[in-house]
Parts: sequence; structure tokens; C-alpha cells
Amino acid sequence: MERNGGSHLIQDRWFTVTKIDPITYAISEYGHWEKVHSFLLLGKEQAVLIDTGLGIDNIKRITDQLTDLPIAVITTHVHADHIGSHGQFETIYVHKEDEDWLINGIRGLTLAQIRKDMSRDITLPVPETFDPNRYTPYQGKPTALLREGDVLNLGGRRLVIYHTPGHSPGHISIFDHANGYLFTGDLLYDVTPIYAFYPSTSPADLVASLEKIAQIPNVSQVFGSHNTLGLDPAILQEVMKAVRELRERDLVAHGTGIHRFNGFSVQF
Repeated sequence: MERNGGSHLIQDRWFTVTKIDPITYAISEYGHWEKVHSFLLLGKEQAVLIDTGLGIDNIKRITDQLTDLPIAVITTHVHADHIGSHGQFETIYVHKEDEDWLINGIRGLTLAQIRKDMSRDITLPVPETFDPNRYTPYQGKPTALLREGDVLNLGGRRLVIYHTPGHSPGHISIFDHANGYLFTGDLLYDVTPIYAFYPSTSPADLVASLEKIAQIPNVSQVFGSHNTLGLDPAILQEVMKAVRELRERDLVAHGTGIHRFNGFSVQF
């Protein structure tokens, strides 16, 4: 993977562009403590942007430099750090179970808490347009709703939707069939715990979702939405072991704390 990728050589004050392959890019926000990644996937007829980042800066400035194809936004889930630039795009998909949050606001998190999380531990200069005291998460009606098993054809590239709730009711994971890339949103990443301790989360659903993605065949690489960019698919074997352990030890419940495994951890 090449940072600030390949022939495009995008130099940007806020976003880091990584060329995963000639038709797949990660757009990362390493200057913020959440180290969030969005992903641009190009087909022959259409592009998909998986999430739109924090909204501290406008991600469309980057996607405009990477493709002229029409872009549809796929929302892994409706939390502020994944929908920040949704308002810059015309076509937005979200799972039906997160539709209400997208339209009416994120359940269980106050605006004050969101603004606090958005503005803390920033290590790069932010654009003048970013005012943490006025930051408001995107709200709007989606173009269409996604369900388990939906397939999006970008032209020579098929994306399969898996409903993977737990972190949010309508959280999804996306499998890029041709390349074996599994985009797991906030269901699976490394370094910091996967969160399922808020009242709006479900530890039981999260564990069932981890079990579901661990059984997807022919995964070549796992791309979570935070921290390390690209994880070896062997982590899915560790996920299956963790699922068994969490259930056997009766830990799948709010308040049981942080549980650490080989390569990742979860917090209930």
C-alpha cells in the first residue's frame, strides 16, 4: 500500500490517502485521536465511498481528485465520526435499522458529548471552517435503505452487504467479492477496544455479528474503520475463538468490562 497514493500524489493538510490497489483507496484522518478511515471503491460504472469521516474537513475535496465516477455513500453505521461529510453527496445508503438515527439524530449521545469527542486530542491543524462549539452531526433522509444480502454492482465489482448489529442497530459490514476485502466498520479493528458498552449497543448482537463475519469465505484482508489500516484475515480465526470464550465464560453483557484477545479487544 502506498500512502498519498500512486500517480495521484495527493498532498493534503488533513487527510492521508493510501492506495490499497489501483481501484481502492483509504482516506484517513490520522490527526484525530479516533484515526478514522473512509474507503473509496471504484468500479467501471460507479464508485462507492464507505463512510465520510469526521466532518472536521470536507472529504469530497479528496474524492473529487480520485475519480470522476458518480459516488454513492454507504454508511457502515450512524455515528458522528462516520457521517461527517454526508451532506456533500447526493446518494446515501444506510441500513434500515439506522435510518431513524440518520434522520432524527444519534440515540444515546448528547450533542455536547459529540462536540467534546470531536475536538479533543487533535494533533494536526484543523481548517478554519471547523468550530467545535458549532459542530453538528449530519442529519438527513437517505436515498435508499440497505438490508442483509443486498448486492451493489459498481460495474465489474460486486459489494455484498452483511447486517452486523451490536455497535449500532443498523451497523453493516461490506464484502468486496472480487478482491476479498472485508470492510468491518466499527465491528472489528485493532489497538483500541471495540465498543458495545453504551445503552444503545447490544453485546449479544455484537458477538453474533463477529461470529457472522468470521465465517465469510475467501477474505484476503480486513479493513476496520479505525487504527491499523488493513489486518491479516487470520484475525478472523481469533474472532471465532473469542466468540466461543465470551459465551462460555458468560461475559456477553453490559458491565463486564474490557476483554482482550489476540489482535483485538471488546468493551461491554
